[in-house]
Amino acid sequence: MTAKLFETNRLVAYQLNASFANIVLSYYENNADHFKKSMPLWSEDFLTFDYQMKLLMKQGQDINNGTFFKFWLFEKEDAELTKIVGDVSLGHIIRGSLQSCFVGYKMDQKFVGIGLMHEALTAIIKYAFKTLKLHRLEVNIMPSNMDSVSLAERLLFKKEGFSPNYLKINGKWENHIRYAMLNEMEEV
Repeated sequence: MTAKLFETNRLVAYQLNASFANIVLSYYENNADHFKKSMPLWSEDFLTFDYQMKLLMKQGQDINNGTFFKFWLFEKEDAELTKIVGDVSLGHIIRGSLQSCFVGYKMDQKFVGIGLMHEALTAIIKYAFKTLKLHRLEVNIMPSNMDSVSLAERLLFKKEGFSPNYLKINGKWENHIRYAMLNEMEEV
């Protein structure tokens, strides 16, 4: 079973379960070269049905535990949910006095540059602040990823700093620019 999370003008976001492993696998297979530029190294079995099924089950557990949230993005007219066009994660959710998370996002290479991720993140920011009651969202971007830097700035994330050798991406330690956004809608 899937859970519909929200709709925008062109997208619908769902939480997917393990029965969608084939669709998630196709998403990664079709974008492998595109995604590997900005992701940690994949294990040898990453592009297998079993791995994706187990990953979806693990993500479901983390969602139930409140430490992670995943938005799988589909075009609105794809009522049968046949092709993922992007995904956004709210990871390492910390509650208590911090109420914070890290935001990660990817877009199918065929859908880059047409404003879909801006549309999705606009809705997800509202969801994170209003529904999940988070106080702070952080995104870390490699300086070479100018599209993502521009997107974060258009969404009004504030640049907080520079983190040298912050994340190991595709087998190499990469510098990142740190951006954050605070929940201005919450009651003090």
